[in-house]
Amino acid sequence: MVAGDGSGSLAWTDISRVAKYRAGVFTVFEKESRAPDGRVGRFSVMEANEWAVVVPLLRQPREEFLMVRQYRHGSNASSLEFPGGVVEADEDPGSAAARELAEETGWVSSLILHAGTVYPNPAIQSNRFHVFLALDPHPAVERNLDEQEVVDALLVPADFVRSTMGEGEMSHALMVTALYLAEKKLAQIS
Repeated sequence: MVAGDGSGSLAWTDISRVAKYRAGVFTVFEKESRAPDGRVGRFSVMEANEWAVVVPLLRQPREEFLMVRQYRHGSNASSLEFPGGVVEADEDPGSAAARELAEETGWVSSLILHAGTVYPNPAIQSNRFHVFLALDPHPAVERNLDEQEVVDALLVPADFVRSTMGEGEMSHALMVTALYLAEKKLAQIS
């Protein structure tokens, strides 16, 4: 039997919020919050800008994804990913996705579609992850990498990406999510 209303769906009320650690890309806050039944708890929450990723799909002459390979310091390994990054203050997520595509690969697309928005880890993070599908991109501009970015752009056969996503170099959980949402969007428009 599934337990019903233990009030898991009711919101907690924030009592206090104190910044405990500030880093370049996120801030960790300690929150004290009151449960619907009156209990009080302390929680750590990481706040960061929104993120946007774009899944660039070339459909002719054969299906290929435009991807980027970069070293990830958390895993101490290279990761094969879709282009993406931080949504700047007052920037639309779709504009951020188009910007990241151009900056990291030098490619652009005239058709970028919103595929979905999810929370990367709502237990401890407040930001959202926006996924876009870019159809038939083409090389058009010079790459413009951030100072700390070392990125290779490459075309990868779509069948290979679809069959190995979630393994090896493609084990970044957000990229698994991005592929799923992009494929779902692609099915809707096909």
